[in-house]
Amino acid sequence: MSLPLFPSQWISDEHRMLQDSVARFFKERWVPRATEWREAGMMGRDTWLEAGANGLLCASMPEAYGGGGGDFGHDAVILLEQAKANLSGFGGGLHSAIVAPYILHYGNEEQKQRWLPRMATGELVGAIAMTEPGTGSDLQNVRTVAKRDGDHYVLSGQKVFITNGQNANLVVVVCKTDKDQGAKGISLLVVEVENEDGTLVPGYRRGRNLDKIGMKAQDTSELFFDEVRVPVANLLGGDKGLEGQGFFQLMQELPQERLIIAVTAVGSMERALSEALNYTKDRKAFGKPIWQFQNTRFKLAEVQSQVLAARALVDACMQAHLKGELDAARAALAKAWTTDLACKVMDECLQLFGGYGYMMEYPIAELYADARVARIYGGTNEIMKELASRFM
Repeated sequence: MSLPLFPSQWISDEHRMLQDSVARFFKERWVPRATEWREAGMMGRDTWLEAGANGLLCASMPEAYGGGGGDFGHDAVILLEQAKANLSGFGGGLHSAIVAPYILHYGNEEQKQRWLPRMATGELVGAIAMTEPGTGSDLQNVRTVAKRDGDHYVLSGQKVFITNGQNANLVVVVCKTDKDQGAKGISLLVVEVENEDGTLVPGYRRGRNLDKIGMKAQDTSELFFDEVRVPVANLLGGDKGLEGQGFFQLMQELPQERLIIAVTAVGSMERALSEALNYTKDRKAFGKPIWQFQNTRFKLAEVQSQVLAARALVDACMQAHLKGELDAARAALAKAWTTDLACKVMDECLQLFGGYGYMMEYPIAELYADARVARIYGGTNEIMKELASRFM
């Protein structure tokens, strides 16, 4: 069912063409396989090659590096349609709009040429390893260490909750190149974790694929680095190859990561509202459709207003970001507010399904379970509010 939403001014005709193509691809190719991936706990490596062949990867990367030559709006419409298709297992948003920009913005020319074209095809699957067992939102205190040894770093540490962890063969690792310098000692090191024959490089190990409340089809993993030798040439230190730039690089890129989460939250809310509308107009109780009860109509009218408000906030952030004007504080607020709201919206919509809302055969149950983690990842919502308050 089509929802009466205001048009998003940032969506151009080119964005809309991509959006229509992606929506059709998801519906025809991937939605029929969603149950298979949930049961397996991950999407196969073949799906990444299929995504690359269909223009779902690196849409905003320059054509010179194999990308689609678009802007962040192209990534955003893919994220919207993925959320509306209820395909939370695909980590393409992180790969294309988080990992690839680190390489584009902070890599040297050789690094961009080496990695980005293969990321665009899906040959390389990207992940970023920030979180550690004792370090979540507090990135300054990461314990993973990279010690210089000639032309290599020797990388040791443990990461957890890493999206694409089982499939990734290109991992951007947040580590300390100087453990005594706090934030100034942090660097980003790109680790090619597989040899040409697909075997893992010595010292690298993928831990278990974590058993989560939601996002069942997404491979979220522990990663272990036990004296992994990484060429110094893999440091993301710009043309001069400088260490200690990592914290600045992270702070520059996190607003887009948080906008990605907000965009996804809006797409998920739109899908939840659509599911609830369809169900309440078809399902009968006491001899008439549930829609005819005033409580149902009032609840869904409230949800409609919340979706409109969330879409308006995210649209404003999108327009600002596309002009290079989205600051960290507003991105943090957008992430926190939309993800808090999404959990409330999912709960209201699920309630209208009665007992069937708790059954995983209904999409609303999966939407409900998937929504909760967005208040945690990308920086907890409590940290988002603390960050935003500093600019008030």
